[in-house]
Parts: sequence; C-alpha cells; structure tokens
Amino acid sequence: MSSATSGIVSRIPGLAYVGLVLTPLFWAGNAVVARGTVEHIPPLSMSFWRWVIALAILLPFGLPGMWHHRRVIRARLGSMLALATFSVAAFNSLLYYAAITTTATNIALINATIPIFVALLAWMLLGDRTRPIQALGIALAIGGILTVVARGELSVLTGLQAQPGDLIMVAAVFSWGLFSVLLRRQAVPLPALTFLTTQILLGTLVILPFYLVDLFVFAGGFELTRNTAMSLLYFAVFPGILAYAFWNHGVHAIGPARAAIFMYLTPVFASILAGIFLGESLGAFHMIGGLLIFAGLVLATRTGRRQAAYSLRSQEQNGRDT
Repeated sequence: MSSATSGIVSRIPGLAYVGLVLTPLFWAGNAVVARGTVEHIPPLSMSFWRWVIALAILLPFGLPGMWHHRRVIRARLGSMLALATFSVAAFNSLLYYAAITTTATNIALINATIPIFVALLAWMLLGDRTRPIQALGIALAIGGILTVVARGELSVLTGLQAQPGDLIMVAAVFSWGLFSVLLRRQAVPLPALTFLTTQILLGTLVILPFYLVDLFVFAGGFELTRNTAMSLLYFAVFPGILAYAFWNHGVHAIGPARAAIFMYLTPVFASILAGIFLGESLGAFHMIGGLLIFAGLVLATRTGRRQAAYSLRSQEQNGRDT
C-alpha cells in the first residue's frame, strides 16, 4: 500500500472495523467451504493448490522484496522453513483433514483457542510468567475444548471415542501455537509482504512431496469443475490474502488488543454459515463449550496482553486461515 493510499485509509477509521469484521467472516468461510468440498477435493490437494494460487497472485508483488532481502532470507532459511512447516504447511493441511470427520462449527470453536495455546506454549517453552487469572482462563478454554470434543458426554473421553476431526483440529491449533512461539524466539527481520510471500513459497514446497504421494498412492486427484475451482479460489483469496490484508490494516489502525475482540466472531459466523449452507445445528455442548472458550479467552487476553499481542502480530505476518 502506497504512503498516499495509507494516509487516505488512515483518515477513514471505519474501514478498519469493516475489515476486522470481514476477516473472521472469511476465516469462518474457510471452515465451512472446506467441510462442504472435502468430499470432492482431498485435503492435501486442497491445501497445496490453495497456496499455489495464493503464491501466483502474491509473487509479482512480493518477489522484488524477496530479491532485495535475499541475504536475510538465505541467512534465516532454516528458521523460515521451520516456521512455514508449522503454519502454512501443517496448520492448514490439518484443518482440511479435520473437515473430513468433524463439523465446521467445531473447527471454528477449536480454532478460536489459538491465543490460549500460544500463551500455554510460551509458558511451557519460553518460561513466560502466567498470572493466576490467566491460568484460570487457559483452564476454562481447555475445558471448553474438551466439552466440544466430547460432545458433552464424559464417556466419549473416557472411552476414547472422540471424533478424529476434533483431535486433528486440536493438533492444528497446537501447530500454530508452536509457530507463534518459534517466531518469537527466532524473529525474522523482513517486511510483512516479503515474509508472507517467502512463507507461502517455502510452505508450498514442504507440502509438495506429501501431495505427490497422496496424489499417486492414496487419495488421487480431483475433478476440476466450476465448484471445485471456485472453492480453491476462495481459499486462496479470501481467508488467505484478503484476510491478511484486512487484519494487517486493522491491527495497525486500532491496536492488537482491540482487534483481538473481533476474533471471537469467527465461531459465530461459522455456526451461522454452517447452518445455512451445510444444515449443521447447534447442540447444548456447543453453547457450553463456546461459553467456556470465550470466558477463557477474555481472562487470558485481558491479563496476558503480551502473549495475546504477540499472537496477533504472528497472524499479521503470516495471514492465518481459521
């Protein structure tokens, strides 16, 4: 964005709020569209081609920055490869695998706990101080996740009968938490667009061998129809590029703490869209689990703003897709 355009946009603060409302809508749409098309596009194909399309769109804009900062990229290649593996490659691929056996609503609810996992992993791996009320928030959010995973029935947990998709989504959120903590420990001094383009390029290369094995040995390919093409285009443009741009501007315009509130809209939008397009209905365990998750998020992010702000900066740099 040019300085002149940035100046114009900064004088229209309402645009930041519009963008921050659209961002969780796009993230919710990611879960809903994935759930609706996973029977037609294998998850690894979904993840691989999503990033190929996004890379094709971004490369003309990001390539000059990659060339200009090539020495930094070369010096930090190992760190950037690890970051791309946990975020672009693992997080999104796991999310699409989760869509096979769980609902879009569950995906969005579990995805909303990313700040909790970041704070928890920062405490475990980096030794960050955790206040008692923040620890309570983490405990409540984990209780909410278990409620959703168990579908409100203790026997599901004790009998190890949880939906595989719910557990895969927990693994996806854990992967994003590792990315966030690793990014904090090994920060890469690159402009946001350069970082994003490099991350997508490296992440796509990480996915490539797994995609080829899946293509020729396991799931096979998919039929390119109008619907599958539109789904892939949606994944690349809306929860990827546009959500990144809107979130980036919103965080800069109103600050990360205030922008964090808009993250709570993702499961709300997901439940509405899933009800309209997929016929999913909300159960009592969704309500109870959602309330526990939201209460935990409020407690954790109000008293642990350093971790919450860091998590948001991580998403700003990488353009996350809940």
